[in-house]
Amino acid sequence: MTPTPIPDQMTAVVLDSYDGADALRVVQRPVPRPGPKQVLVKVAAASINPSDLMFILGQYGFKKPTPTVPGFEGSGTVIAVGSSTGLMGRYLAGKRVACVTQQDGLWAEYATTTVNYALPLDGAVSLEQGAMAVVNPLTAVALIDLAKKAGQQTVINTAAASALGLMLHRLGRQEGVEVAGIVRRAEQVAYLKQQGVAHVLNSSDPDFPRQLHDLCHQQNIRLAFDAIAGESPYLLLDAMPQHSRVTVYGGLSQQPVQVNVASLIFEDKRVDGFWLPPWVGQKNLLQNFLIWRRAQKLMLSALKTEIRSRYPLSQVQQAIRDYESQMTGGKVLLVPEM
Repeated sequence: MTPTPIPDQMTAVVLDSYDGADALRVVQRPVPRPGPKQVLVKVAAASINPSDLMFILGQYGFKKPTPTVPGFEGSGTVIAVGSSTGLMGRYLAGKRVACVTQQDGLWAEYATTTVNYALPLDGAVSLEQGAMAVVNPLTAVALIDLAKKAGQQTVINTAAASALGLMLHRLGRQEGVEVAGIVRRAEQVAYLKQQGVAHVLNSSDPDFPRQLHDLCHQQNIRLAFDAIAGESPYLLLDAMPQHSRVTVYGGLSQQPVQVNVASLIFEDKRVDGFWLPPWVGQKNLLQNFLIWRRAQKLMLSALKTEIRSRYPLSQVQQAIRDYESQMTGGKVLLVPEM
């Protein structure tokens, strides 16, 4: 490929301490250079996910030394390749990619990531869709896979009007798994009904626990996916029949998981957790390639994500406030000012 000029400086969002959005600032800093087994990506867009909010609060699965650039997921074009990248590195040079990183993140004009975490995009997938192509789509694929392996025809999911919640519904329907939903507002109930979700409950209703119990027993729901934590696993386990399980994949409440010990001891119920990186890590190279190819084919249908708004990096705090105020109705993207 023709070498792309790489500037010395770039605009980036930096987290100074694990105190949330107030600890973010926009700075000029040196453009990183790819090290061994790394590529340099000129970022086109980066998404804001619940995992990013947990990270800037210091509640994610790991911390990085500060100051650090947040942003786990984004997309762009590979413009430089480091050493020891082999055939894959040469193949990726000049390619549009979706990427994730556990190094300095993607809320910047440029970012490095390991060659295995830069995933080439099909021509039909835009860079904006690519910026949201990994975390939610692959989590939806993984959770529906868990439901099928557990032999469940109907499962229930919290935060069901989120981007991931809609993906679970659409992909589940395609794969023969009905995904019932739990939301917090009446307008979200109406919205999901319009999307074809057969069973939707409003957790704000006074008799929500009874409704949840009746639904779980009528539909024999023994597996729940929970994005909230806090009291949510307690309510789900209490409502479901014996030998049921709640898989927690998010912590939107920012509260510790609550459970009824009697449910665990006397009813053979349990709570476990799901994190995408270990699930991906358990697959071999061919399996992950096939999963990625399948996910891309679904990104214009079952795994499509709507975009609600776009913000320049300089407005990162406003973007986070927008996202936190309403995590339904589409994703919020950060777009470099280039």
